[in-house]
Amino acid sequence: MATPFRENLRGIVAMVLCSAFFLFNDAFLKLASVEMPIGQLLFIRGLISALIIGTIVIWNGQFRSIRELWHWGIGLRCMAEIIAGFLFLYALLHTPIANMNAILQVIPLMITAAGAIFLGERVGWRRWTAIAIGFIGVLIIVRPGLAGFDAYSAIALFSMLFITLRDMTTRMVPRALPAMLIGLATSIAVGGSGAVYGLAESWTTPAWSHVALLIGSAVFLVGGYYANVIAMRHGDISVTAPFRYSVVVWAIVVGFLIWNEVPDLPMLVGTAVIIVTGIYTFQRERRLARMARLKG
Repeated sequence: MATPFRENLRGIVAMVLCSAFFLFNDAFLKLASVEMPIGQLLFIRGLISALIIGTIVIWNGQFRSIRELWHWGIGLRCMAEIIAGFLFLYALLHTPIANMNAILQVIPLMITAAGAIFLGERVGWRRWTAIAIGFIGVLIIVRPGLAGFDAYSAIALFSMLFITLRDMTTRMVPRALPAMLIGLATSIAVGGSGAVYGLAESWTTPAWSHVALLIGSAVFLVGGYYANVIAMRHGDISVTAPFRYSVVVWAIVVGFLIWNEVPDLPMLVGTAVIIVTGIYTFQRERRLARMARLKG
């Protein structure tokens, strides 16, 4: 049975918001990293985000479902989030944010393939083609093998495996489990891992301006956690996944406004390819939904 367009639309919107939230989280975190090591960054951000989510969970009464967090999928998801977070953050601190978020766009291919292999989702040649063309747009931006690709980029690519595992595990967690509770478990796990990792670091006393940046990072992280769970629970993976490409556009804008990273011609061409791919995917799904209604 074909997935309703409304379900796919909800997944698409959540994926676009998820990508934007995580991007701004990365930008704020990179700005705050000037004074603090990785473990301290993750611990403070995790503490703040856990306090935010915990307040929301208590306020809406979802804490009554906290026992449901004892699910194997939550444990696996948190493990994947911790490993991905450390690898991605380490690479982020040494790589322009536009390049990092371009590398991040290998995930739609990984998730679509994983959905087809492990979840039995049917993916037609048109969807595969749209995803592949979007990935070509990413390759135009990143230009692997040239100056835009180095050892830190390879670390970022390796982290994509664990981000894919995180998202696939989200699909397997019971839908009855509130998204905010999943976000709370993730915040505690990542923040706690930062505290453990920090035992080998020399922590500093951050300036209030950097604390404010971490608060901003935590706010966007909370939004990203929530939107990610919604995106992975609604719609076909092969439909929603390509809309991760939208973050590349925002990454270029943020990189220019904050770090004065001027996009060159290949970056602009690759961005145009990504945007056209997203528009095609959206229009095709809407057309298929319209045809299904007429037949019904």
